[in-house]
Amino acid sequence: MTTLARSADTLTRDALAVLQPGFTGTEAPDWLLRRLGEGLTSVGLFGRNVHTPEQLAALNTRLRAETDGILIAIDEEGGDVTRLEVRGGSSFPGNLALGAVDDPALTQAVARELGRRLAECGVNLNWAPSADVNSNPGNPVIGVRSFGADPGLVARHTAAYVRGMQSAGVAACTKHFPGHGDTAVDSHHDMPRIDAGLDTLHARELVPFKAAVDAGTKAVMSAHILVPALDDDLPATLSPAALHGLLRAPAAAGGLGFDGLIVTDAVEMQAIAATYGIERGSVLAIAAGADAICVGGGLADEHTVLRLRDALVHAVRSGDLPEERLADAAARVRALSQWTRDTAQWLRTTGESTTAPYRTAAATASGPAADSEVGLRAARRALRLTAGSTPYEPLNTPAYVAAFTPVANIAVGDETPWGVAAELTRLLPGTDTGSFSAAQAAETGTPAMISNVLREAADRRIVAVVRDVHRHPWMADALAALVADRPDTVVVEMGVPQAPPTGALHIATHGAARVCGRAAAEVIAGSAAGR
Repeated sequence: MTTLARSADTLTRDALAVLQPGFTGTEAPDWLLRRLGEGLTSVGLFGRNVHTPEQLAALNTRLRAETDGILIAIDEEGGDVTRLEVRGGSSFPGNLALGAVDDPALTQAVARELGRRLAECGVNLNWAPSADVNSNPGNPVIGVRSFGADPGLVARHTAAYVRGMQSAGVAACTKHFPGHGDTAVDSHHDMPRIDAGLDTLHARELVPFKAAVDAGTKAVMSAHILVPALDDDLPATLSPAALHGLLRAPAAAGGLGFDGLIVTDAVEMQAIAATYGIERGSVLAIAAGADAICVGGGLADEHTVLRLRDALVHAVRSGDLPEERLADAAARVRALSQWTRDTAQWLRTTGESTTAPYRTAAATASGPAADSEVGLRAARRALRLTAGSTPYEPLNTPAYVAAFTPVANIAVGDETPWGVAAELTRLLPGTDTGSFSAAQAAETGTPAMISNVLREAADRRIVAVVRDVHRHPWMADALAALVADRPDTVVVEMGVPQAPPTGALHIATHGAARVCGRAAAEVIAGSAAGR
């Protein structure tokens, strides 16, 4: 092989190594297996790839058979954003619930158990936790995915989550740097902008990321947000000032001193794709200091992988991307891969666990001890109850659940069920439910919609389930009208509890995970009935 051929091969392998693509289906497609043999080092998993834990483990075993050094990533925050339990709802409450409890040891235990389950299925990189400080309660994309609005609280729970996840052998990827909490725009749809000054960023947004770095997070994910205090023109994902000058720079130079893997948020999100295109956006991101390109939540095919590979190779050859920068990025990907293998081996040999870090025929030892109830315990502790003017008596007869349902943001998706109806029906057989939306309110008017609720409920107690009622005027109007007509209504807020409590009993769950619904249903029906 000639020197030129070796160089071309190395360049192509490095270009593939920095990609973290998704794919469709519950089995590995042939094109993906081929590219793994050519240098692709990472894949990203989404809900569409998961049917059962056993199926996921088999899929990942097949991927690992192509290259043992593969990074298998997933977007598994727990709570509202779940991929392992996308069709049934998560066994773990999300960040806001954990922040409401404010017990870092509990957060670490939840993350450790979540990491154990990921590792059991063969996943070794989790695009979590969200370290965003939800300083804007109207934020349309973060909300309950944040531990809260206080930087110190978010910092201690981010660090606890990182420690718990990585103790199970799964690398944490702390996101969305430098902080997506103070935005009113979802970067899936457009470019958010944060106009906070540098002093505010250091006192608020950056505090949790500093804690994550100090806790040893193996990866950090960049956000597609414009922060003029850092860069007037380029969003953080594409900004050398944000990635190299702030995240990588040592503390003495005003940076965070992070030396691990920098991963971009998905480049097909409109904040990047609509402005720069995914090819140019990927080149700019690597040039700015990113090491891995996440793609495939929406674009999940071989053509996309080849487009990005070729764009990176061309950028090196044209001088737009230094070859050394691409080589450094690829080396960081491979270094994280080595860490996951070394950690898996360490967990096997030390006997600190009860499930193999990777479920394969050769695995013989155990990983972290299972704690299957930790998520439910956390969800119960996260409940906040506010009684109305008259004492609340738990139900012992079927209820009617009126779910006022907003449009789900893309990060959460609309596949995952939420609410209390299923769990309440389990405790109180005969319970019925109806779903009501902004479109219905606009079409029929709020009075007609509430009349429909009352007609369907008849003489049963109504349980109104809402999500971020403070962000949805139609929902607030509907809830006010319902409670005015039926003051004995139980209200369950499963989003950010920003609006004043209302109803005969108001239950704030701080998230819409399945376990949050179960915890609320237990209270509605009487705790003894549910435990």
